[in-house]
Amino acid sequence: MNLPKIISELVRTQNNFDSVAYANCFSETAVVYDDGKTHNGKKEIEEWIADANERYGATMEPLDFQENGSQSILKVEVEGNFEGSPIVLDYHLEIFDGLIHSVRVTG
Repeated sequence: MNLPKIISELVRTQNNFDSVAYANCFSETAVVYDDGKTHNGKKEIEEWIADANERYGATMEPLDFQENGSQSILKVEVEGNFEGSPIVLDYHLEIFDGLIHSVRVTG
């Protein structure tokens, strides 16, 4: 599967549990919508993923990627320390200038 560089980096940093590098995949004003919560800006995104990494130890395996301009959907299998693992999730992404500007995670 041919993924854009920033998406490959997002997956790599998640699987390495590197919350700083993960947050660096996002613009300064990016927004993440996940599990009914909104995380605004790089700092909140870094705190959110660091907490999630500690609690769930989740890794992601890309299954499919569809791109339409700046809009993309990354389908991943997520496996970790949570009920129902593994689960398939869709990451609805907006990417501009090589950085992620928003992600909405659905499952």
